[in-house]
Amino acid sequence: MTDPIRVVIVDDIAETRDHLAKLLSFESDIAVAGSVGSGPEALALAADKPVDVLLLDINMPGMDGIATAEQLALRAPTAAIIMMSVQGEPDYLRRAMLAGAREFLVKPFSSDELAGSIRQVHQRERQKFDRVAGTRPVSTTNGHAEPPRGVAGRVVTFFSPKGGVGRTTLAVNFAVAARTELGKRVALVDAGLQFGDVGVLLNLNPKNQSIADVAREMTGGDFETLESTLIDHSTGVRVLMAPPSPEMAELVTPDHVSRIIGALRTTHDVVVVDCSPLLQDVTLAILDQSDVVLTVLTLEITNIKNIRQFLALVEQLGYPDDKVQLLLNRADSGYGIRLQDVESSIGRKISHSVVSDGRTVVYALNRGVPFVVAARQARVSEDIVRLAKTIVEGEQIQPSQMPLRPVPRKGLFQWRAH
Repeated sequence: MTDPIRVVIVDDIAETRDHLAKLLSFESDIAVAGSVGSGPEALALAADKPVDVLLLDINMPGMDGIATAEQLALRAPTAAIIMMSVQGEPDYLRRAMLAGAREFLVKPFSSDELAGSIRQVHQRERQKFDRVAGTRPVSTTNGHAEPPRGVAGRVVTFFSPKGGVGRTTLAVNFAVAARTELGKRVALVDAGLQFGDVGVLLNLNPKNQSIADVAREMTGGDFETLESTLIDHSTGVRVLMAPPSPEMAELVTPDHVSRIIGALRTTHDVVVVDCSPLLQDVTLAILDQSDVVLTVLTLEITNIKNIRQFLALVEQLGYPDDKVQLLLNRADSGYGIRLQDVESSIGRKISHSVVSDGRTVVYALNRGVPFVVAARQARVSEDIVRLAKTIVEGEQIQPSQMPLRPVPRKGLFQWRAH
């Protein structure tokens, strides 16, 4: 028989502690191992006996729940923390997650919510330790743990300075094609930190497994969390999801994404990143880490204008000419704008193209099945597979084929159709 989940209740109000203990007494797989009224008592108890889950109130006199959680992360690292509060504001959630909490419950909550949260966080902690058994990180001279060194995977980032161009759809299907058609070990990172859609396209439920969870523990060099947070899709692609709520994007810093991508490329042949259109520090960190930045554009005047501005920034950043490659999506939907005019205006050749097939793409999206799987014979799927072969198998475009040329300040609108 499986041992019950050992839970410690930490709340400064005795009536609340008694109420929670009574609720949990009806759960056969959960046992209350202790009940204390302050942070110092919780630290002493966790150091004295094994604990699986701590129910921790955020508002306590003296040492509050945040300070207690930070100390517990050091003294009882195997115990999962569920923070409780009568206030559900985003700032409370952010502070709790930064302190190491695995779940946040807003009082009052039902017995089903309480028991379900305890089981979920406990199961996830067990999966983390089981999954990484035998693959402990190697300590470096500065005391921080580093991921195990292996292959030097290729990082391919999909970026566009404008939303609505199909960037996420292309990234997801590219990752799936690299896995199913080329047999590569593929990790897909949803770096749309506030409103990522990779999970929707792949019909995945994040279940509190996201890049925010990894970021929370990376300060101490915990690469094990990264491994256990990846979600295995049915196609074989391993997915690192975006945070489940927009405010949690603040948990992820440029240093986090740099280290996450660096760790993933040691264990995967290809790391595909779906990058937010916002040019901020996290975005620049991703671009710096990338081997290839597939910059998505469409034949629309506003998108072309933004591409010109982005390419000017690329020149200032000093990236190699073959690092940033232009990918034209919906290539056969020009509506009066000619490809050669676009290339002349932006001063660079378009390296790759994908046809427009709204019926196939939207149908696949609504089903949560990538179109390279659901409609493999479609022309749009063929284009994606060809793109994956070109990028992943190293058939890179030479710099001479895509030169950066001075672009006149006037001229972008001169070829607008009349």
